[in-house]
Amino acid sequence: MKLTYDSRYNVAYLKFHDKADNVETVQVSADINVDIDSDGRVYGIELLNANDQLLMEDGGKLVIVNEAGGKRKEVTLER
Repeated sequence: MKLTYDSRYNVAYLKFHDKADNVETVQVSADINVDIDSDGRVYGIELLNANDQLLMEDGGKLVIVNEAGGKRKEVTLER
């Protein structure tokens, strides 16, 4: 899994797989698109207006939680 951010366009992308065939984009909201591959798997999630979405909660941190293991990691995002 890979999270990228392009500050030129204020877009973040969370990619789950390296390769996908025939990706279809589904617009979930004005700021969220989900890419689904031909097998029905979620390929990635695109966050438009990413700064507002990623910084509006958790004090500007990306919070990663392993629910099964009870571990938590916080990464401070740049403003």
